[in-house]
Amino acid sequence: MRVLVTGASGWIGAAVVPELIGAGHHVIGLARSEDSAAALETAGADVVRGSLDDLDVLRAGAAAADGVIHLAFKHDIAFSGDYDGAAVADRRAIDAFGEALAGTDRPFVIASGLAGIAVGRVATEHDQPDLGTPGPASARGLNTQAALAFAARGVRASAVRLAPTVHGDGDNGFIAMQVAIARDRGVSAYVGDGANRWPAVHRLDAARLFRLGLEQAPAGAVLHGAADEGISAREIAAAIGRQLDLPVASIAPEEAAGHFGWLGGFFSLDMPATSTLTRERLGWEPTHPGLIEDLEQGHYFREVVC
Repeated sequence: MRVLVTGASGWIGAAVVPELIGAGHHVIGLARSEDSAAALETAGADVVRGSLDDLDVLRAGAAAADGVIHLAFKHDIAFSGDYDGAAVADRRAIDAFGEALAGTDRPFVIASGLAGIAVGRVATEHDQPDLGTPGPASARGLNTQAALAFAARGVRASAVRLAPTVHGDGDNGFIAMQVAIARDRGVSAYVGDGANRWPAVHRLDAARLFRLGLEQAPAGAVLHGAADEGISAREIAAAIGRQLDLPVASIAPEEAAGHFGWLGGFFSLDMPATSTLTRERLGWEPTHPGLIEDLEQGHYFREVVC
């Protein structure tokens, strides 16, 4: 297949591209910078220049492709306070892709998230976030719903809801931030009793899931990118403490924001998720190290992450 990939040079995309090429697919990566274009060419992909705001480029790229994998999201503005703006740009891109693919029965796989799907219990592929409550979970949920709605218009649309931690060597996401906070504070902390659980997936396992979704997922499918169903925050903090040789301690919930900053509330959530249906549907079996094993291998501790 000729596959258009957005976010192709990002943390997950840089694993998805070789996964696709290794399976015999022809990748066309969307690149908004010279560095991204060069990285994609080195990886063996063709390049189309543009960003999520270039809707005509997205429509033309989708129309010329046999399938689309949409990984890009404006994380830069989302994490600087304009999450709504990032979600709006994402929705416009989804609509552009869906309109271009309508009536073709071609695959359209988007990346979404598991955070907030079913707080306090194990989320399944059948669960939906509360779309009426403002916040990141509902914003991404509404966009996912919009993408999956194209299944009724002749698009083999599916969504991969990723664990909040997609880990591996080079990860600079939430766990890396937690490591940096532990270094700065001199203690590896968790909130309350630390029993709240986080799902996780290695990025190479996530990349394989996107390929399988492209090749096999039925129209309207929701897939879960979660290898570890739920690791307790206390266990994560203990692994970080061992690597940094720091004490491990509980932080009272009312002190979480002061200790962790904006991550305080997020690290306090209990949001385990199963991928049982995904595994049965696609034959996906994670084979790479889990989060704790990655932490024990020292991938997050080679230098201070700011």
